Amino acid sequence: MDQSLAGKTALVTAAGAGIGRASAAALAARGAHVIATDLNGDLVAALADTLPNITGHALDVLDADAVQTLVGSVAPVDILLNCAGWVHDGTILDCDEDVWDRAFDLNAKAMYRITRAVLPGMLDKGAGSIINIASIVSSEKGAPRRFAYGASKAAIIGMTKAIAADFVKQGIRCNAICPGTVQSPSLNDRLTATGDFEKALAAFKDRQPMGRLGQPEEIAEMVCYLAGDMAAFTTGQAFAVDGGWSI
Repeated sequence: MDQSLAGKTALVTAAGAGIGRASAAALAARGAHVIATDLNGDLVAALADTLPNITGHALDVLDADAVQTLVGSVAPVDILLNCAGWVHDGTILDCDEDVWDRAFDLNAKAMYRITRAVLPGMLDKGAGSIINIASIVSSEKGAPRRFAYGASKAAIIGMTKAIAADFVKQGIRCNAICPGTVQSPSLNDRLTATGDFEKALAAFKDRQPMGRLGQPEEIAEMVCYLAGDMAAFTTGQAFAVDGGWSI
């Protein structure tokens, strides 16, 4: 059994479902102690009940005091997976300032906030891996009706590279993962909201060169690689895991 992350502590946001849940489970399976957080505390409590090495904590990543309290109450973190995010459907003309602010608050500022809270502990240890979930829809690729989402996810890539450059000599690695369309409860909600789930699902599959959606577990494998020592020479990169969409 792969125990390559034994002895490591990982903090995962949005661990209640989708990529966050799959990643928390995969990190725990490799021996890490996982602090699984989510706005819905019941979801991470259920995850902790069913998998070893996981403790669940309710956390609103938009609440700066709650973030500081949580980070101060747990062991110093070796691995940080920033996974919380929000998808807005619309062009710039559909994006008023409230929408713009929500996209950047949840997709970018929350990552800034948690990383800033966790980083001092990593620096004390002289080591740490920060992994940010961005998107192929970002500075990597444009997509229709993803104006606020793409802009905020592009900010994540810029932030990732800046952190990597600032702390590379102090043992800190920071990388981003840029998924394509991944099967998740939030995606199902967006497909349902179109009024024709099957038609919308077919359209999402059609834009993927592989003809299918990604699975959360496929993103989780990249998370585990970037978290571990096999990626010790890797920092400041944005990895496309997108079924060939960006080719």
